[in-house]
Amino acid sequence: MRIIPAIDLIEGKCVRLQQGDYTQKKIYNENPLEVAKSFVEAGIKYLHLVDLDGAKQKKPVNLSVLEKIATQTNLQIDFGGGIYTKDAVREVFEAGASQITAGSMVLKNPALFEEILGAYGSEKIILGADTKNRKIAIGAWEETTEIDILDFLSKYYHKGVKYAVCTDISKDGLLAGTAWELYQEILKKVPDLQLIASGGVSSLEDLKILQKVGVEAVIVGKAIYEGKITLKEIANLG
Repeated sequence: MRIIPAIDLIEGKCVRLQQGDYTQKKIYNENPLEVAKSFVEAGIKYLHLVDLDGAKQKKPVNLSVLEKIATQTNLQIDFGGGIYTKDAVREVFEAGASQITAGSMVLKNPALFEEILGAYGSEKIILGADTKNRKIAIGAWEETTEIDILDFLSKYYHKGVKYAVCTDISKDGLLAGTAWELYQEILKKVPDLQLIASGGVSSLEDLKILQKVGVEAVIVGKAIYEGKITLKEIANLG
């Protein structure tokens, strides 16, 4: 199981939100590159980089931060936030991302998503599946659809998606445990999906539970910044 630390960006700074609420913002570091380098020093290989400004503005905003981290570390970066167009996809890859996470685009323009999936391949494109009360949420979590999370993931797995990141919004940023039961249910329905769990990790025990569930990877954010889990523990587990 891969462990993927997260850096969420607002105005070029490393921040965390609570349940996706932009009014509940905490700045942890004004230099995301510094944070990324600390991950490398701990032996970590992966990074989940989220452009929260981009998610709001519906276009990538913090590409310069992505480029700095990509050129000055050897982290494999998956980037999400504000990716709605072919140009945005191209710009993100040109800035150094190894993968992109596409969420809102899938609902707003499914034909474009399928075109991009076909053009770049399933290794490069991660399906973003943010969920609230088992329904898909999009647009920086401001819009909840009536689409069931299991149906959504199953549909796109059969369209060629290999990786999906699933965030339970009700758990995100609360350090109160993960939605492991939901992940277990997803993998029962779509057993070959490479599922990336996100939201709610509060301890090493949470990671061990997710490892038993069988997720391919886990994104960890606030637990790192609040000192609940050390980078050494993450590197050893991953």
